[in-house]
Amino acid sequence: MSSAGEEGGGGGVKPSLRELSDGYLAMLRDERGASEHTLRAYAREVRGFAAFLEELLGESVDVRAIEHTHIRAYLGVLYEKGLTKASAARALAAVRSWFKWMAKAGVVEANPAVLVSTPKLPKHLPRVPGVEELNRVMNSLCSKNAVETPISKSERSGAPVRGGSSDRSEVWPERDRVIFELLYGCGIRNSELCGLDLSSIAWGDDAIRVFGKGKKERLVPLGDEAAAAIRAYLPQRAAKLEAAGKGKLVHDGALLMNARMRGTCRLTTRSVGRIVKAVALSRGLAADVNPHTLRHAFGTHMLEEGADLRAIQEMLGHERLSTTQRYTQLTVGQVQRVYEETHPRAR
Repeated sequence: MSSAGEEGGGGGVKPSLRELSDGYLAMLRDERGASEHTLRAYAREVRGFAAFLEELLGESVDVRAIEHTHIRAYLGVLYEKGLTKASAARALAAVRSWFKWMAKAGVVEANPAVLVSTPKLPKHLPRVPGVEELNRVMNSLCSKNAVETPISKSERSGAPVRGGSSDRSEVWPERDRVIFELLYGCGIRNSELCGLDLSSIAWGDDAIRVFGKGKKERLVPLGDEAAAAIRAYLPQRAAKLEAAGKGKLVHDGALLMNARMRGTCRLTTRSVGRIVKAVALSRGLAADVNPHTLRHAFGTHMLEEGADLRAIQEMLGHERLSTTQRYTQLTVGQVQRVYEETHPRAR
């Protein structure tokens, strides 16, 4: 951050938008420990805005000449391209953060993005499967009850699946059960799930060690069912690794493996998304169920059963309590529906 300030402050060489965006992204990676997913998203938004400015004002544009009207114009372009308000809000958040960094570095005197209002987003609370629904799915994934999930022609042939690897080319119910038990039973994020190593399991503490956003570490309780699922899966994991000539990973490396044992064998977030959707559809859940749905279900069901909001915040790894409080809206909505459906004065 200091280098940007030195260039932009005392009349020296003006840094280009490209240099400033690269410096900002480097700060996110090195100082804040942002994930690759976050870096890609912010790079897309910041560089998209920079390209708009260069086209509008020329490649040699001075960042100090940028005003809030330029940012509003950019949002207008995004709307014209058909982007939703949510997408525009994400772009504005990235631009706002970029200018905040430049203001702290002394590159600009003030952050013009604070004068641009965030687009009002419709309140959307995701539908969460009920406790009975999810228990039914979990029970079906036990080895003795496992049902094969549908596999596409391309997956059966071994051809790469569009957008990722063919991790569904082999059915692995024991692994899939671990995925569901950790996403719903522990409430962790998809990226946190895929980042787990064998050493992340703290058996003595009945917990798993998770690295969340910003590489912040937290211990999440490991329930009996999740622990049982992991113990049932580990022998198969070891056998597959040995058969693939990767025995050194048996006591090390990723917890969740891809079915073909390719590369480091670590399962990807995209593959987890496909697995969750395939299992959900085959068990009669809604088509829009995804890994984050299971995390939402964890928080919602915990709150419904009387768990303390701050305890849920800690387990979910939310930085702000206000983020966790969204789950109270879910439960209040459910209470309202029960009232309207059952109370004689509500009909």
